[in-house]
Amino acid sequence: MPPSADSGDRERELETLLSQALEALAQAKDSAALEEVRIKFLGRKGTLTAQFEHLRSNALGAEEKARFGRKLNDAKRRIEEALQQKRREGGSSAPHASNAPDLTLPGRLPEAGRLHPVTQTIDEITSIFRSIGFSVVDGPELETDHNNFTALNFPADHPSRDGFDTFYLAKDPPRWSEDGTPLLLRTHTSPVQIRFMKRRKPPFMIIVPGRVFRRDAVDAAHCFQFHQVEGLTVGPGINFGDLKGVLDFWTKRMFGPSSRLRFRPHYFPFTEPSAEADLSCVFCNAQGCRVCGQKGWLEMLGCGMVHPNVFKAVGYPPGTTGFAFGMGVERIAMFRYGIEDIRHFFENDVRLLSQFP
Repeated sequence: MPPSADSGDRERELETLLSQALEALAQAKDSAALEEVRIKFLGRKGTLTAQFEHLRSNALGAEEKARFGRKLNDAKRRIEEALQQKRREGGSSAPHASNAPDLTLPGRLPEAGRLHPVTQTIDEITSIFRSIGFSVVDGPELETDHNNFTALNFPADHPSRDGFDTFYLAKDPPRWSEDGTPLLLRTHTSPVQIRFMKRRKPPFMIIVPGRVFRRDAVDAAHCFQFHQVEGLTVGPGINFGDLKGVLDFWTKRMFGPSSRLRFRPHYFPFTEPSAEADLSCVFCNAQGCRVCGQKGWLEMLGCGMVHPNVFKAVGYPPGTTGFAFGMGVERIAMFRYGIEDIRHFFENDVRLLSQFP
């Protein structure tokens, strides 16, 4: 039985729909455009879906319905295959589609790391002292009892040891010093000064940064480990005025020209006379605030003229003069950056560390 005129029109219409669908898929530039084509032709109200609705009607005879159904299924299959192929290609057959890699772009460099705020503070402190002639010296964190205490005028029975006696190694002969004294984690960087003076004669000016360890209970202002920067100057005719001049220069470079230091008498076994130096509060300009306890001053560092017993321990002749000072790096960083808890420096919280370029 020859096909009816209505059947021929339907087949030509189907060929036109197939051609339009394949052309639309070829022109689609991204996944959104592909979805629009799918909905237009294969969606619940799509034009190809409407042809299936016509197939279910009684307008065609059984033979025509079978022939048209085969053509309709073939058209649907070709559109679906073209759609899947387009999706695999990333939404476009063009070589540089919007979501395809652009090989002409420069490569992405890995994000560069940054220095820890404590390291940045150490670098800034030492650079200021180096600008006036100080040399940077380093030493081991594992020290002898002699270098850490005895040579610094801390006799074995001296009460000032109570606040410093700290982490000793087990009594194992290979891990003790050659002179038979125990080894410990250093409590300050002053032992590096002893090591330096044993092999060098004055004059000299050195700065000693490094990590130290003490048995302090951990709180907002204390930790069992922290960092120090200590300085030592030895030469003929050195006096306390030289010490004040050096520290005043450093203070103004570190905290600004309006910052000031005040010196209060204090006691340290390794210096005589000794002093505590306070910094005018950087938060309230010495007017009094919560940070400085309404005093207008912040405790900054210890200093003094090197005790003759220290020079005697390293073999320097009587009459040798020099001054020394020491400061906590975390304390200075807290003042500079407004950090209220020393523990933040060791918790590795990227929300804090990422604020320091």
